[in-house]
Amino acid sequence: MSPGHWERVTGLTLVLLPLAALFALVSSVRRILFRMGALPTNRMPVPVIVVGNITAGGTGKTPFVLWLVERLKEQGLHPGIVTRGYRAADAGPAAVGVDDDPSQAGDEPVLLARRSGVPVWRGVDRGRAARALLAACRDCDVIVSDDGLQHYRLARDIEIALIDGARGFGNGLPLPAGPLREPVSRLARCDFVVVKAPRSAPISWKGAVVEMRLHGTSFVNLLDPALGAGAEELIGPTVHAVAGIGEPKPFFAALRALGLTIVEHPFPDHHRFVATDFEFGAEAIVVMTEKDAVKCRPFASRTWWTLPVDAELPTGFAARIVAALERIKKP
Repeated sequence: MSPGHWERVTGLTLVLLPLAALFALVSSVRRILFRMGALPTNRMPVPVIVVGNITAGGTGKTPFVLWLVERLKEQGLHPGIVTRGYRAADAGPAAVGVDDDPSQAGDEPVLLARRSGVPVWRGVDRGRAARALLAACRDCDVIVSDDGLQHYRLARDIEIALIDGARGFGNGLPLPAGPLREPVSRLARCDFVVVKAPRSAPISWKGAVVEMRLHGTSFVNLLDPALGAGAEELIGPTVHAVAGIGEPKPFFAALRALGLTIVEHPFPDHHRFVATDFEFGAEAIVVMTEKDAVKCRPFASRTWWTLPVDAELPTGFAARIVAALERIKKP
């Protein structure tokens, strides 16, 4: 969850301002050095699309990456995904399989591998991960880098930045006083800016944006993924809603919008769940995000469900990305 002081200016904000100024200075110098070529970058022989954000916390990157690779496949391309693998057991690079242990490979990489149907490689150094992916998958003709906007060592051809429309840029300050990894002006260098709906927060960016909506109405059983349930089947009894993601409030709101009566159980982002986190009773109904479900399946009960979500973007947006790809010249 985002700290409360990221949304407004508090006493803690003022205490953290010197650290925020130092963070902004270091990140700015680093960005300039990469732009000038003083720091080396890894350029791939195929186009690289970077998906990321300028704020800390969730903005819907995983559903967007899944949407993007599906659209690329529809165009006859063969995409591959590289991702960091937060809290993975080693720095990588390593391939991620659908049956990999999330505690070893990371929760988001395993989710991407299971949902995307394309090669997924993880690694702290995304350039090394991308080269390893290309060496292993000779037909890959485009790389999608998940959450890689600030990983400048991997040269990119297209940048797509995501904004959470409900939180915007918070108090507009750099980390740790605010949520900003980079200044809002950084968006001007991105090829596309996508805002996750609903767009309720004031957003200072005045440039062109594309709106993305996330939707999910059918639940999937953790023990038997072939078993589904509509929201109407879970309406009535109290549901324990579990979310270990960057921003859990939209997930809880989505469940209520479906008519469920829930008790909220927010956990830190990338929380490593154990069975004792779920002492709600043997027959308790539990609903969680997909990212949490990949970690909880080994000790799940038959009344545990996940709510897969998909991204919806305007008709024609995929064609704009493909057109941008076609303009890229590679040796």
